[in-house]
Amino acid sequence: MKNRKETLRKIVSYLNNPDEEGGFWLPNIQRPFVWTEEQICRLFDSILREYPISTLLIWKTNSDVRRRKFIDNWRDGLKLSDFYVPDDTRKKCLVLDGQQRLQSLFIALKGSYEGRELYFDILSGEVAAPDDVKYGFAFLEKEKAEFPWVRFKDLVFTSRRIHQVAADLENAAGRALNDNERGKVQEHLALVERTFKSDESITYQELDSIDNPELYGDDDVVEIFIRANSGGTRLGKSDLLFSLLTSTWDDADRRMEELLEAINRTGFRYTRDFILKTCLTLLDQGAQYQVDKFRKPEIRQRIEDSWDAISAAIRDVHDFVSGKTFIRTDKAIPSYLALIPLIYARYHFPDQWRSAKDIDAFLLRTLLSGAFGLTPDRLIDSCAARVKAVGGFDAAELFGMIRASGRSLEITEDRFWSMGYGSGNAHLLFNLWYRDFNYAPAYESNLPQIDHIFPQSRLRRIKDVNPENGHRTVMRFKEYERNQLANCMLLSAAENGAGGKGDATPDAWFSNKDAAYLSMHLIPTDKSLWQMDRFEDFISARRQMLAAHFGSLLLQQARPLSSPPSE
Repeated sequence: MKNRKETLRKIVSYLNNPDEEGGFWLPNIQRPFVWTEEQICRLFDSILREYPISTLLIWKTNSDVRRRKFIDNWRDGLKLSDFYVPDDTRKKCLVLDGQQRLQSLFIALKGSYEGRELYFDILSGEVAAPDDVKYGFAFLEKEKAEFPWVRFKDLVFTSRRIHQVAADLENAAGRALNDNERGKVQEHLALVERTFKSDESITYQELDSIDNPELYGDDDVVEIFIRANSGGTRLGKSDLLFSLLTSTWDDADRRMEELLEAINRTGFRYTRDFILKTCLTLLDQGAQYQVDKFRKPEIRQRIEDSWDAISAAIRDVHDFVSGKTFIRTDKAIPSYLALIPLIYARYHFPDQWRSAKDIDAFLLRTLLSGAFGLTPDRLIDSCAARVKAVGGFDAAELFGMIRASGRSLEITEDRFWSMGYGSGNAHLLFNLWYRDFNYAPAYESNLPQIDHIFPQSRLRRIKDVNPENGHRTVMRFKEYERNQLANCMLLSAAENGAGGKGDATPDAWFSNKDAAYLSMHLIPTDKSLWQMDRFEDFISARRQMLAAHFGSLLLQQARPLSSPPSE
């Protein structure tokens, strides 16, 4: 991997320019540009303050991966497909990490944002805190921009000397500048000269697949940018695979977005990654991602030809999950991969699927036990093969296959009690528990929220004597005790919002609640247990109620309260 440095003005000249190293372009793996005007202005403020800019990751290749141009005149609602360039096998540089920064530079120095260009307040620059803006930047309409606002691209791309530009700016001011203002103008012009034209302040790492095809093959590049994460949106192998799919299927972007929009409309978060892995499984290509699979024209063609049937199977399983099970929110499905065997059954055996039984039991058991966690590709393939062998969905057969694969379906009490605040399975358990809550509110901020019955802030204040110094400095209740399931309840957003429960103690919060409320939340009715000094007694009583409520799920005895959870 080579490290190269360039000036900012030079790097901008590479964008969309085939005469400069084949040009810098955006592969289809890159998502849309998302930075706001404020973020762009802050980038330029950071540059003038000579803050470091994170390293870019560039792939030098002659592969015919679909790519698009950087956008010069950005407007909301632009279609990325309008910026695609014809595929070819000529040398090119594809930006794998750094799109937002480079696109911001290109908009500001070569184009516009919603019809307005970037202007610089040449008299700004007062000392500011690190998180505040020091240098004034704004996107303005030309006719409304007056001194001291100067179109910034004119400063970056001028070949005139600093004293000549300074004289022109004073003339544009329409008045004589005082000595302090003249000093600022000179200082800032020199700063722009240094940060954009002289200093090689931007570094990019180059993966050269042209000179080193064995070192940087397609799979190697994929693995590198999977691991690259410099603060932006993390890229995954599915992004490259989708780019290969869209190289021959022009409508792939639109069809994928239509499907994701439809199934995510009710509070779920299916991803393109999930859809592509499902496609591979349904076509019996194996769930594991391999670039070679999507390089085969016949596989890409099969996905395109089968898309209607594939998307119908995905939609049907989603409708079943969201309409007929306890899973009614994204937070309650810790692994979407558990759905792939169901989609496989629906896709290949639609008639049998309509009468299949115990689908909800399959989901509950596999999700709570974490059967499809870690690296489940082989398990997904085994389940698909079993569905095909028995001619449809059979929960008992799939449970047997999962156990034969060395994965447990048992939910021990140890595991159950660990499903507290912050646990990946907490919302799944609460969805099963609270059947009457609204899990599809109009606004996501109104989703039900897991809250501590005995507030964390108050439990942290309870201290024991430190035997080393005799002072009360030892926190009595550790984090796992404060966050355990028996100290959690589900509240509506209104109950947990401003003016709601907050850090109210249990005796204050439950004092005006009726029996139905206490029963719904499985709260011991002995009011003496609601006092802060009865926390351990409350937990013990509530554990018994929870164990009785979920008894059919549990296998072993609970761990004593004083023991930390196992790793």
